[in-house]
Amino acid sequence: MPANGYSLRANVLESLTKTKRPDVPLPVVLRNTAAVILPLAAGLATGHTAIGLGVGAGALDTMFSDQPGPYRQRVWQLALASLAAGFSALLGFLIGDQLLPMLVATAACGFLGGLLVVFGTDIARLGMTSMILLVVTAASPIHSLGGALGASALIFAGGLLLMAFSVAAWPLQRYRPERLALAAVYRGLAALARQQAHDDADAPALSEAMNALQHTLLGRHHAHGRAMEAFGVLLELAERIRLELTAMAELRASATIHAMFRADAARVLAAIGDALDAGDPPLQAERALQTLQASENALLRDGESDGDGLGPHIHALSGQLAAAVRNANWAGSRGEQRAAAVELSLPAALRGGSALDTLRASLTPRSVAFRHAVRSALCLSAALWISRALHLPHGYWLPMTVAIVLRPDFAATFNFGLLRVVGTVLGLVLTTALLHVAPDEPWAHLALMAVLCMGFRYLATAHYGVAVAALTGTVVILLSFEGVAPGAAVTDRVINTALGSGMALLAYLLWPTWERGRARAALADMLDAYADYLAALAHPGRRAAHREMRTAARTARGNAQASLERMRAEPATPPALLELAQALFANGNRLARTAMTLEALIANHAALPEQAETSAFVDRAATALRDVADALRKGLAPAPPPDLRALQRSLAALLGMADDRAVAAQLVRVSDRLVDNVDTLAHVVGRSRAEANGAAGRRRLRSPR
Repeated sequence: MPANGYSLRANVLESLTKTKRPDVPLPVVLRNTAAVILPLAAGLATGHTAIGLGVGAGALDTMFSDQPGPYRQRVWQLALASLAAGFSALLGFLIGDQLLPMLVATAACGFLGGLLVVFGTDIARLGMTSMILLVVTAASPIHSLGGALGASALIFAGGLLLMAFSVAAWPLQRYRPERLALAAVYRGLAALARQQAHDDADAPALSEAMNALQHTLLGRHHAHGRAMEAFGVLLELAERIRLELTAMAELRASATIHAMFRADAARVLAAIGDALDAGDPPLQAERALQTLQASENALLRDGESDGDGLGPHIHALSGQLAAAVRNANWAGSRGEQRAAAVELSLPAALRGGSALDTLRASLTPRSVAFRHAVRSALCLSAALWISRALHLPHGYWLPMTVAIVLRPDFAATFNFGLLRVVGTVLGLVLTTALLHVAPDEPWAHLALMAVLCMGFRYLATAHYGVAVAALTGTVVILLSFEGVAPGAAVTDRVINTALGSGMALLAYLLWPTWERGRARAALADMLDAYADYLAALAHPGRRAAHREMRTAARTARGNAQASLERMRAEPATPPALLELAQALFANGNRLARTAMTLEALIANHAALPEQAETSAFVDRAATALRDVADALRKGLAPAPPPDLRALQRSLAALLGMADDRAVAAQLVRVSDRLVDNVDTLAHVVGRSRAEANGAAGRRRLRSPR
């Protein structure tokens, strides 16, 4: 293996063999497949096959915009996807046989579609769908405006049909997406409760699930009403329960009591998740809560755990679980809220700003989205020009493959390109064999197409190559109803797919956006977010700021983790940089858990012992952490940090004279961990700079004079 740890052979093998657990629910698979198959079946039955083909093709192209989330969000996403598909198809039908206008259109569509990655995966799919339909419909131009409008309207109708199937249960199960999102988080909390201690290498628990839940419940498209108030309460309780579980694990005291109580808490949390999932009253959770409360009384009788500080956390967690059980009942199938409303909104860290401002900020070569947009525009236009200049049979597969394969990062482009080629070959061979065995009847072919379409939708997130094989078969059979022989042009399709994948990868290599150039900034942003979290905790009365900064830290940590994963998959990543990133990420997780433990202490007590001195110490630690982040961002060695250890010793001496000995002892432990966390991060950054300087010096010594 090369010195930098990157192996092309290992990456190829991993791409071909790595699978994930399918995460698409069966009802989604069935409704998406129905939106594709039923129009075609109706067309076959009534003799209007072309109409069925248009509607089915529209549904197939917008299928992946049917993503989890509130019904309002689904309507918005699928309506946009349908509009984008219809407009792109109209443009392709009208100017498809005019090379110069098509090159302008592909450049514009490629740039705008590529720029949409700045808004996330779901919106980026709109850009990819538009590019695909533009080049595919351009292969069958329609010279009359009426004909082009009619054909594109069918594709638009297919998207609307898929949307109708996606939200059909809205009147009957209005809050089901919200309930399922909450159920997933509470089951995750149950899993966290079963863990008796955290591994320092692990990331803070439930980060991704909590962010997704906040988007679902509090985002732009959330529902309103009394049931949503109960969901908001459950969301806030989930955050507080996570803090208490983290704080208890960090204490590492009273192991027997700790283990028994966490096991009881896990049963309550799992039962809440089951009740939310089913939409039923939380009867099982109420029984589990009674057991937990009995254990609480027995375990903490006579204050036997107060000395190690575990008692206050147990009491707080018990109260939060009781509130969660009550609200799970109010948020059940009746969706009634019988308590005072709690006003919540999406935390600032997760709120989107103006779409126009976001796009304007991305119009710079330093932006990943801008570079991806330029690559998409040039590569899509070049692929179209090559296919036309060389008169490639079925040449639309070339730009279509480019649109699908080209991604903002190297690893995704490489993996999608490789799996696209392998999947296409596999799909063509598989479909040819299946059609040879199946009866030569349209209805038999339609049934086979339905099976392949379900396989594609179900497996797309599990193994893209296998999913592409199923998709290729679906498209081949779909085209066969239009008169294209299934066995025709197999070689042409394979060549175009391989060429398109190669062009996408070449475009990335010619103007790359290597993650190694951005990893330091992402890690520095994470440390800055942790510093802001600590600075907020230095003001105990600002509880809303605690939540905002904790959410911001979680978001920054997720961005840093994504950057680290992308960097691992890139060739020529310096081993020293990868080692630095891994060390900072792991130690940053330790600091995050220390901060969460401190927040739990603040939440459980009206005032902490030696409040002013404690706040000053935490604020000084936040300043030191910002200095580390600034040095990391600039590639410098950190300035000598303030003597946090001396400050911590002074604070510990003051806390030793406090009246509330249990809380004071916890603060001593937390402050000690905080000093260790900050000093370790400063050491890691300083060591990295020293090693870089040493390596540069050795290179100068070896160079000829």
